[in-house]
Amino acid sequence: MRLYWGIVLISLGVLSCGDSSSEKTTLNTDTPAVEKQVTKPAMAYGFNLDEFEVISDTIKSGDSFGELMLENKVDYPKIYELTQRYKDTFDVRRIRVGKPYMILKSKDTTQGAQVFIYEQDPINYTVVDFRDSVVAYKKQRQVSFVQKEASGVIPDGGSLSNVIVEQGLDYYLTYDLSQIYAWTIDFFKLNPGDKFKIIYQEKYINDSIYAGVGPIEAAYFEHNGQPFYAFSYMNDSLDVQEYYDEEANNLRRTFLRAPLKFGRLSSRYNLKRKIRYYGYKVRPHKGTDYAAPIGTPILATADGVVTESTRRGGNGKYVKIRHNGTYSTQYLHMKAQKVKQGEFVRQGDVIGWIGMTGNTGGPHVCYRFWKNGRQVDPLREELPAAEPLAEELRPEYFGFINPLKDQLECIEYTPTTSMEDLVTLN
Repeated sequence: MRLYWGIVLISLGVLSCGDSSSEKTTLNTDTPAVEKQVTKPAMAYGFNLDEFEVISDTIKSGDSFGELMLENKVDYPKIYELTQRYKDTFDVRRIRVGKPYMILKSKDTTQGAQVFIYEQDPINYTVVDFRDSVVAYKKQRQVSFVQKEASGVIPDGGSLSNVIVEQGLDYYLTYDLSQIYAWTIDFFKLNPGDKFKIIYQEKYINDSIYAGVGPIEAAYFEHNGQPFYAFSYMNDSLDVQEYYDEEANNLRRTFLRAPLKFGRLSSRYNLKRKIRYYGYKVRPHKGTDYAAPIGTPILATADGVVTESTRRGGNGKYVKIRHNGTYSTQYLHMKAQKVKQGEFVRQGDVIGWIGMTGNTGGPHVCYRFWKNGRQVDPLREELPAAEPLAEELRPEYFGFINPLKDQLECIEYTPTTSMEDLVTLN
């Protein structure tokens, strides 16, 4: 009987929405041994810094790799050897202003640079070793992942990014969520009361230095009262990580809903639109306009072949893509095109940039969508979905997502401030 109640109590503890903290404290009842204090060497990037004279700095405007090395007594032949043998590992022309670097110099009278370390970002760095023969290689700092939870409600006049930033969360969560739901939710038209919950990872270096957000493991987004679940899952049959809903349907579609990551839906497909410039005569608008600043990247909404990349009349500079025998898309008023006729592009590739070429009153992309040779409204089309998870994989998938779904249910919504209240507070 005692064993039975023990099992019941354990089960209740697992299923309840109590403290979701995953941190555990281990009590050590052993008497700690008295240890002798030993001074540890100063280590960085795998090197004992006590063995070198160390210079730490950031790339300044006007700096070049060659000049930095010559100033620190690296012979020109070694610099040349690096540029020829390791240009794919470390392109010396691509060092960027503001990036940290470290030079490890010998402690002898020559004071020559022996090692150069360049940080691409807080995690990734490149080591150039000039000792003996020149060697260059890429490395990564050890990164740990910590599971986090977040939630929010879209207020009047607010946006997803406002809610994320207001809570002090990483802005990239906005991008990650918009990518997950790019095919199912129109993030240009969120409504007050739409809400979300997410379970995601944060990356840390040495368990203390924040290094950005990791992948979103699970999400719940309620839009117009309709729930949308998303669970990250490795499809072993394709060896690819995908997001599926609670019924094992793939969230990905063959077309993105919009050709921009962020922007504003400024004008919809409208066959009865009247324009003041033309004396309020009916001028059918067979495109869908997305406004964004000049230079904003324009994305291919699906895989396909570029059939046109040119400039013509009121269309300005544009790109047209044939996706298959049924669908084609066109992107007008570009500042410049990035692709040429005949190129194959993948969904999400940058094909050009927002501009104002042709007949346009402001910076935007006019997105046109053809189905069977006829222009249609892409926002009203039931776009074809990617393949759902195979039947034989579903039992394992449902077993995988059930604990995550329970965890999402237990997350309480974080209250947010409306734009009107923010103005009042300021």
